[in-house]
Amino acid sequence: MRSPLLEKILERIRPDQRKRLRRLVRPAWLGTIRRTTPLSERHGYDRGTPVDRYYIERFLEEHRRDIRGRALEIKDSVYTDRFGADVDRRDVLDIDAANRRATIVGDLAAADGIAADQFDCFVLTQTLQFIYNVRAAIVHAHRVLRPHGVLLVTVPAAGRMSPEDKPSLDYWRFTATSCSSLFGEVFGAERITVRSYGNVLTAIAFLTGMAYEELSRRELDANDENFPVILGVRAIKR
Repeated sequence: MRSPLLEKILERIRPDQRKRLRRLVRPAWLGTIRRTTPLSERHGYDRGTPVDRYYIERFLEEHRRDIRGRALEIKDSVYTDRFGADVDRRDVLDIDAANRRATIVGDLAAADGIAADQFDCFVLTQTLQFIYNVRAAIVHAHRVLRPHGVLLVTVPAAGRMSPEDKPSLDYWRFTATSCSSLFGEVFGAERITVRSYGNVLTAIAFLTGMAYEELSRRELDANDENFPVILGVRAIKR
């Protein structure tokens, strides 16, 4: 239970200090965690940065040269702005017409209204788990890319849900095998690469709501394909 005094203190300090204080007040000692409720209900955002974000950003950093020309992203252009190497134009796709940052309103699984061969890069992070017809979404992602355009996808392998994620719309978790099949059927097996990110320690940390700032780089960078937190897919259109 939260202390009223602690909450008053948290309200008066900067967000970064607030996160550090939460980590100090409720430390996470992996190996001694025995609890049936998470440390954070918000994936770790209230303690720092969620563990899966570390791997998403690492994947995009590794492929930043692909984020060029006319780029498309979901909901906003944050990752395009941060990692784009030579971007001429940024477009944002969202199913929600109320999103003022959206330049294209539509459902990726039924995106016939988007012209084909438009984009040099499509940054599609942590989205496909919310789309029931995943294959249709991948087909449209392929269609809207220009020849030699690149699709950069991340999907969850380890997963948790929270109220703000609308659990009723959260359909899938993925494996390297399912990604190889789904994207290989559309792009061609020889034109995709699938990589896992994470290990048993970081998967536990992510599920319990720790922030990646509570782990060392050595712990974060250790990779075990049997315990992925996310999967990264790079696919190139013929």
